[in-house]
Amino acid sequence: MENSPPYYKEGLPLSTAISKSEKQRSRSASSRSSIPSIFFVFFSCLAWLYIAGRLWQDAENRMLLSNLLMQNSAERPKVLTVEDKLVVLGCKDLERKIVEAEMEITLAKSQGFLKDRLKQPSVSSGKKLLAVIGVYTGFGSRLNRNVFRGSWMPKGDSLKKLEERGIVIRFVIGRSPNRGDSLDRNIDEENRTTKDFLILDGHEEADEESPKKAKFFFSTAVQNWDAEFYVKVDNNIALDLEGLIELLESRHGQDSVYIGCMKSGEVVAEEGKPWYEPEWWKFGDEKSYFRHAAGSLVILSKNFAQYININSASLKSYAHEDTSIGSWMMGIQATYIDESRVCCSNSRQDKVCSLS
Repeated sequence: MENSPPYYKEGLPLSTAISKSEKQRSRSASSRSSIPSIFFVFFSCLAWLYIAGRLWQDAENRMLLSNLLMQNSAERPKVLTVEDKLVVLGCKDLERKIVEAEMEITLAKSQGFLKDRLKQPSVSSGKKLLAVIGVYTGFGSRLNRNVFRGSWMPKGDSLKKLEERGIVIRFVIGRSPNRGDSLDRNIDEENRTTKDFLILDGHEEADEESPKKAKFFFSTAVQNWDAEFYVKVDNNIALDLEGLIELLESRHGQDSVYIGCMKSGEVVAEEGKPWYEPEWWKFGDEKSYFRHAAGSLVILSKNFAQYININSASLKSYAHEDTSIGSWMMGIQATYIDESRVCCSNSRQDKVCSLS
């Protein structure tokens, strides 16, 4: 009995009990180690699904963008024409207006740079005038005007008879900087008596504004009277009226003419000196003026007066009236006529003007 194997008190052999105990411990350890592995595999699957989904979404977006680019490149021309650009910018209407403007410019050129014919009747009962003569004057020049009226300039009935011959003469003046003041009222009162003024309501009278006054004079004169020539005369000039009429009649039928005492000279670049030109640098290194008519007396044919009227807003003016008018003539096909009889300071016996 002493050599028999030991038994548990439950009645099982010891070795069998040990074996069962080891298996239970092994299964318990295996169960505990498999739980983290399952979680790892699960999260790995989730991560893989997320990455795969992003990659698939990115690939789909890239495909969509690629298709859109291919579609746009196929529909859009490689080189846009001017018409395509106008369509893109919504400028088809502007294009039409440009074409219409070009046609109107062509028509204007054929009619003497004016789109519409003058509709206002001249003062000579529909008869075309030979010339409109504008004599510059100022607010303080009443005495000078009376001297002219008592010498070479007709007045009253004589002024009307001259208009019947096709010549209109008017004193040309703008308005006071203080509109409606005594200066303006005095001119209006004088004009009611003499009826020999051309009042430029849109112009402010000032010595330094003489280039602008020239624009207003030619523009207003061509709008009010239909004449062959438009003549600007300084306020210190006495005219041989019959001699001037004879000169103009000799040019009857000539178009596109710019008549005057032609000159050129040095551009004064030093401020403070007489005839200083602030924009002297525009006249080149030689600082010399282009050829132009002296400001004492300037004659323009009708189409040039119309040209100034149409383009007055864009015509460049310089410090002095004569060079300003000369610069306007440079841009068009003008026939320059250097007429010595309108050189008021020369000694010719047959000159039509003199310094008063």
